[in-house]
Amino acid sequence: MPDNTTHAKRDDRPEESRRVRLSQTFDEDAELYDQTRPGYPSELYDDLAEFAGACPGSRVLEIGCGTGQATVPLAGRGCRITAVEAGPSMAAVARRNLNGAAGVEIVTADFESWPLPEESFDVVFAATAFHWIDPAVRMAKAAEALRPGGALAVVRTQHVRGGTEEFFVEVQRCYERFDPDTPPGFRTPEAADIDGSDHAQEVVQSGAFGPTVFRRYERDLTYTTSEYLRLLQTYSGHRALSETARSGRLGCIAGLIDGRYGGRVTRRYLIELAVSRRR
Repeated sequence: MPDNTTHAKRDDRPEESRRVRLSQTFDEDAELYDQTRPGYPSELYDDLAEFAGACPGSRVLEIGCGTGQATVPLAGRGCRITAVEAGPSMAAVARRNLNGAAGVEIVTADFESWPLPEESFDVVFAATAFHWIDPAVRMAKAAEALRPGGALAVVRTQHVRGGTEEFFVEVQRCYERFDPDTPPGFRTPEAADIDGSDHAQEVVQSGAFGPTVFRRYERDLTYTTSEYLRLLQTYSGHRALSETARSGRLGCIAGLIDGRYGGRVTRRYLIELAVSRRR
């Protein structure tokens, strides 16, 4: 079997032909997303303050806030936030989670068509969401929303090698069996093989920002069989399958975890923060 880690495929590069449809799947079960998706490490918010200026009183525009996994901690640090979320169910859960926090507004709208307010922002922030925004719009509109010297801060997440490594080798059989588009012999990439230069190049090509600063964080999270299956059901690639294929794949994965891994597996995440200052 070939090893694909030399040219590691990112989790956050949706095919343009499927980008809009896949982005809509998250709103189908906002409660499940809220209950199962992991948040972000505290060090990330420290770096957001240091490198992007996401400090008490700063004006933050959050793109694609989901159910508020990053919005709540930012609000707790005293940021004034306008969060734009396209999914009405996701936005409703975010409002509940923010519970009327002072200085926070959740707007239900597509970022691409949402009219920017007259007052500019100190920070434009997107946590695991920027890749769902139309690439023809996202950089230019983010720059337009920022004051000169303001920061674009983009968080990206990636499943990388580590944790219960042998499980993630064996589980590819379940993916290949129930989804013919699965690359044969795929292996989870090493964190060192994940390249963020595509984002840096997009920043440069926009002509609106200075150099991009990157920070990386790794974390291991352990899941029981049921917890892991619930997590998988929040990912667009699983939700886009037919019901038959999705049920078959999840059943195959559950059998593997229960039968060979004692009902528990650990998944390693790479979280990347990229900060670019508007010229």
